[in-house]
This record gives sequence, structure tokens and C-alpha cells, in this order.
Amino acid sequence: MPQMPEWKHNRRILLGISGGIAAYKLPYLLRKITKAKCEAEVIMTSSAKNFVAPMTLETLSGRKIWTDDNFDAAIPHIRLTDWAEVFVIAPCTANTLAKIAQGIADNLLTSAALAASCPVLVFPAMNERMYSNPAVQENIAILKRRGIFVADPEDGDLACGVSGKGRMPEPEEIMHEIFRALCVHDMNGKHVLVTAGPTHEYIDPVRYISNPSSGKMGFAMARSAWYRGAEVRVISGPVEAYSFCDGLKVEGVTTAVEMLEAVRKNLDWADYVVKAAAVGDYRVKDYSAHKLKREGSDELTLSLVQNPDIAAEAGKLKHDGQVLIGFAAETDDVVLHAREKLARKNLDYILANDVLAEGSGFRTDTNTLHLISSSGTQSFSGLKEDIAFDVWSAVLAG
Repeated sequence: MPQMPEWKHNRRILLGISGGIAAYKLPYLLRKITKAKCEAEVIMTSSAKNFVAPMTLETLSGRKIWTDDNFDAAIPHIRLTDWAEVFVIAPCTANTLAKIAQGIADNLLTSAALAASCPVLVFPAMNERMYSNPAVQENIAILKRRGIFVADPEDGDLACGVSGKGRMPEPEEIMHEIFRALCVHDMNGKHVLVTAGPTHEYIDPVRYISNPSSGKMGFAMARSAWYRGAEVRVISGPVEAYSFCDGLKVEGVTTAVEMLEAVRKNLDWADYVVKAAAVGDYRVKDYSAHKLKREGSDELTLSLVQNPDIAAEAGKLKHDGQVLIGFAAETDDVVLHAREKLARKNLDYILANDVLAEGSGFRTDTNTLHLISSSGTQSFSGLKEDIAFDVWSAVLAG
């Protein structure tokens, strides 16, 4: 995961751990929290200590670990929940889930769950038959009706030796949900469509024309909108899986033509369209169904034809109230060329950068972008995650 942006730092996270085998993942989660420069307090049930050592968590958090046999008379469940900005219960066993749903406060963790006024995130983990049991499903429904977030377990191999739905999400996915809970939800109800990554235009079955785009900026824009409450769909060229998070609906494509068709299919749905993909301008006119051989001439001449301009097509089809945000990767006269594209493609905003500048452009975690609209230009530098958050703030402010 890239370095954490500033808005994610110095947040106060309360972790509740109940007694399931998935508790072995909690040191990894706690490590991610501390690396993000956030504070963490930890409550463990007595049975949780059978799966992860309190000393391990105390070392990682730098704080006392709270259990049923080590708290004083200072009402820690009240103090801890008053302190916390978000309360994460992971793993949450069927037993703990039932207690919280029914208002039973017979240990420190469940007492804290009743006292919490901050967002509560619950990550169930159990055998698939236990998870599908009507009693468990009813308890989940009760918590959701009360406004508590209950994550869907993942499918996969379970500790009991079977494969099914019941696995706790990986720490990285839990972190995404934590950040969404901590973020201002000023995009609730909004639909955001983002294109990201490169396209591959194949010459033959083993060779293609492309560019160095990693998709990092596009996925940063997508995650930031999702953190802020939006429903987000991403149409992505070939990128590394690190960019994904479960909250994003990702459709993978390869070529510019495929990306255009996917954009057309989703365009009417979107309130905001972010065209961050580095789409190839050209494709090979005559694709070879078989690998081209080196024998013969020392030279190979390829005939190229223009790919569709997806941003311009979106600009033609833009409906009333829809906001279209384009990107311009330039090497000279960055703002001038971007302004020309803004007008020509009927965009509302365009984000321009110099891909030759140090710490900017393709495959970096940092960037320098100029947000250009009819009302002026704003510039942003720093982590792509930070820039994405600031760009959305500027766009929402109009």
C-alpha cells in the first residue's frame, strides 16, 4: 500500500477482538493502523487471548491491551468509546454478534459496543453453516437496522477444513472500510464512473502497444470518492491488483475500443465521470492472428489507425447536470494544451500534469496536477491519494 495521505493520519481507532481463529490477522491490521500514524486502543475478550497474545498487540500499539481481567474502576468502556472516532470489531464471532444484537453486556467488549456513539464496524468470521444460520442472519439484520456496518465475509478456505463464506476480510480491506467510516460523506447518493490504467493494443498474440500508466491516479480518484460515500464504478485497463478495493465495482478491459463500449454502457448512470485512463491514441490496422516472425527484413512497418477519443465521446453524450473530468498527460506547455482539450472535448474540468517532471506522472505515488476549468486553475502537489481528496473537494465546491 502506498504511503498514507495526511487526512488519514492521527485518527483514533478502537479495536475489539473476539475469540475466533481469524484473530491471528489482527497484528497485521494493527501494524497497518500504526503505519498510517493512527492511534489504536485494543479490547480483547478472554477467549481472544487463546488466538493472539496480548503482549504482541501491546508491543505493536504501544498501549495497554484491555481485557476483562485487567481494568480498574474507571469505567473503561465509556472512556474508550468517548475517545474513539471509529470502533472496529474484528473478528466478530457468532456469540459476540448475538450479544451485541440483543444488548447483552457481559464483558468489556460488548459493554463498549453498547456505549459507542461513534461508527461501529463489525467483521463477522465463522463457519459457513453458522453464518447462514437464520439466527445469525437475523442478528446481522438487527445491527444493520441500527446503523451498524456489518461486512460480508469472504468466500474461501475456512479453519474447519471446508471452503465457503465465512472468512474475515484481509487487513487491507478492513483499512479501506475504516477510512470510509472516518471520511466526510459529502458524496452520499452520487454515482461516479472512473476510467483508469493503460490500454493494450495488440500487434499479434504476444506483442502490444501501450504506455507506462499504473492506474494509481485513477484508482486514487475512485477510492477517494468511495470513501466520501459515492457509489463508484471503475473501468480499468490492465493494472496490478493492488489498486482495487472491495467497495469499488471494477470492470476490466484491454483495448481502447473495449473501454469506449464500457463507458457508453455506464455513462447515463454517472453523476461524475473521471477520465483518468491513459488510452492509446492508435491501434494496429491489421492485427496478425499469429506471432510475427523475425525472419526476412531487418525492419517491420506497422500501419496504425486512430483509436476513438473516449473523453470527447463522453463530452458529446454528456447529460444535464453530469460533470466530466478529464486528464491530460503532457510534456510541454502543459496548461495551454490542457485548456485546448477542455474546450474541444466539452469537459467541465481537466487535470493536467507534466509527465517528465520529477515525482510526477506514471508509476509514482506522488504527482503535481493542475485542475483547470472555465473559472480558473488550481494546482496540487503531493501524494496521489492526497491530491485525489483535494480535487474532489475543489470539484464539489464548484
